[in-house]
Amino acid sequence: MTDNIETERGRRQVLAGTVVSDKMDKTVTIKVERTVMHPLYKRFMKKSQKYVAHDETNDCNIGDRVVITACRPLSKRKRWRVTEIVERAK
Repeated sequence: MTDNIETERGRRQVLAGTVVSDKMDKTVTIKVERTVMHPLYKRFMKKSQKYVAHDETNDCNIGDRVVITACRPLSKRKRWRVTEIVERAK
């Protein structure tokens, strides 16, 4: 899920991923996977990237599926906010 949402300040990028770390205070690490076609072999491969996101209520746990939205820089590496928790870890 890579969409853009319309806000009063313009478009914001939206990604969906899985929480892989919640050890920090009000911060979680999200792993976002996407499929990309190899330019030569024409096979689909999984690529993943980690994002550091702000979780104001410390509500996320490892394994949760979440939606994150781009925002202003909150620290050196935090440029995303957790918008919603789609599915809790089992």
